[in-house]
Amino acid sequence: MTEKDTNPASLTLVILSLALGAFAIGTSEFAAMGLLPWFAEDLGLSEAQAGHVISSYAFGVVVGAPITTLLGARLPRRRYLAALIAAYGVLNLLAAILPGYSTLVGMRFLAGLPHGGFLGVGMLFAADALPREKRAKGVTQVMLGLTVANIVGVPFAGILVDVLGWRSGFALPGVLALIAAVLILRLAPRVGVDPNAQPMEELKALSNPAVLLTLLVGMIGCGGLFAVYAFLTQAMLVTTTPPNWAVPVMLSAFGIGSTLGSILAARMTIALGPIGACFRLFIFMMITQAFAVWAVGNWQAMIASAFLLGLGSGVFVPLQTRLMDIAGNAQSMAAAMNHAAFNAANGLGPLVAGWALDAGWGWRSSGVVAIGFSLVGILMLGIVWLHARRNGEVIGPARAAPILH
Repeated sequence: MTEKDTNPASLTLVILSLALGAFAIGTSEFAAMGLLPWFAEDLGLSEAQAGHVISSYAFGVVVGAPITTLLGARLPRRRYLAALIAAYGVLNLLAAILPGYSTLVGMRFLAGLPHGGFLGVGMLFAADALPREKRAKGVTQVMLGLTVANIVGVPFAGILVDVLGWRSGFALPGVLALIAAVLILRLAPRVGVDPNAQPMEELKALSNPAVLLTLLVGMIGCGGLFAVYAFLTQAMLVTTTPPNWAVPVMLSAFGIGSTLGSILAARMTIALGPIGACFRLFIFMMITQAFAVWAVGNWQAMIASAFLLGLGSGVFVPLQTRLMDIAGNAQSMAAAMNHAAFNAANGLGPLVAGWALDAGWGWRSSGVVAIGFSLVGILMLGIVWLHARRNGEVIGPARAAPILH
């Protein structure tokens, strides 16, 4: 049996099971930032040490994305995807159960390893399960699991933490990931290995200067987004006296902004091309980061700031589109490595912002650090533009449909 042989109702369930896996990943990734004040206090950590818990996961994604993509190229996708998301679930549960700071950092690093591979291969699996004219629909449905996680999963994790403690915030996505693994095994069609898979062809993407430069733009330029977001909850709790519902609403506002930002960024990419859209979005991000600096100390303004930061995260879309344009036959590696670059930013941003906080620069310093990241991202984007011009690329509207984040 092939994916195409499965009836439409079964295909919908398969894609929903993949989306549930993406939902678990999104909840775990972003809820960890919201949990920072609670596990920092419980474990007696400084802001910089607590930021290492966030950064370790991000660096795990960077390491794991190319490795898992190469391994998955010649393995049956059903079992491979189920194994990745099952491992993700177990490692999140271990992060919730095992004691100590070092153990938490280690488990978060290991949990990051399956992230890029599951999402990259999962998108291809969903696309192949549908007729060619509907492939983009399958991809989008899987990826919406990430944005919906920010709207629903992360705020719910925050509410759960108030009742059961911060460890429940890691346990929740762990349980969801295990459920997704069972559903994938039960519902996904049994298909063999792709005879046309060429792992080494995928690896060539990492030797393409245009690909590497684009990944650097995402890794550095998006660091500012996470420099602010990672400490947003803690900054609100320390500098204001918000009502109990303010933190979940702030986290949900980021998710709503992220979803809208992806939609708007897709339209902008089609109209202006990936590089033009990236430039305008980085300028917008700098403005929102400046607003975040001003908003510290006012919980209502900080909720608005979270929404605006979410809008800026739509820069993922033109970056993904740019990679699709230049990656050739290495599309799955490009998809996985874009997640890796985004998570490298997720590691670098909190790391540098944590240093600024430890130096005593105050809670507004994360926004100042963020502006610096965005400015360097714009300079890197200029290098991408020059490289594209020198290689005779047509710089304009996107040639491939964007994948929503």
